[in-house]
Amino acid sequence: MNSAPTPRWRVSTRSGNGGDTCVEVADNLPGRVLVRDSKDRDGATLTFAPPAWRSFVDLVKAG
Repeated sequence: MNSAPTPRWRVSTRSGNGGDTCVEVADNLPGRVLVRDSKDRDGATLTFAPPAWRSFVDLVKAG
């Protein structure tokens, strides 16, 4: 029996160190990137296609 991969959550490197902005990302799943608020792990989870996520990250890095 094949089971679906489990998201491996990590705190985004762009999250603030003060604890106010804590974004977690799971980018280990095929064909999707999940994003959630670490302070509300049971709340909403956003799903992005990997190219869309890469574009967003590139824009954030560019300022």
